[in-house]
Amino acid sequence: MQSPHVDQLSFRAATEADISFLLELRRRTMSAHQLASGLEPSESERSERVLARFECARIILLANEPIGLVKVARDGRQWRLIQIQIVPEKQGLGFGGWIIQNLIAEAMEAGASLKLSVLKANPARHLYERLGFWVVNTGDYVYEMQLGA
Repeated sequence: MQSPHVDQLSFRAATEADISFLLELRRRTMSAHQLASGLEPSESERSERVLARFECARIILLANEPIGLVKVARDGRQWRLIQIQIVPEKQGLGFGGWIIQNLIAEAMEAGASLKLSVLKANPARHLYERLGFWVVNTGDYVYEMQLGA
């Protein structure tokens, strides 16, 4: 399902001023999946994940209001979707799928494969599979997934 509001989406580079929003976003979107996976969420883990590859972080805006984060490392021909998180009240409206479909098209045009990891307890895995990703490796808590050669 494509959201009727994708035309109101825009993106901008994340800045230091966004860090508190990003920490809260991670807490709201990932803590339950981490606990269900047997991991204990912590402030240090949140901070580490938010700051990792921060130069790749883009704030997702809906009608100029921040609703999420997408972080993609475009390293050569092997890209990595590091994080995509959308505030819970905007999940299920098609925004994440639309963003990932556009990322897939961009990667394919660049001749790049696209990888990601997803917690085993995170239902987002089903979205990734619907979009063509497949599991290439299984860790203790995550599935490593890939699309493209």
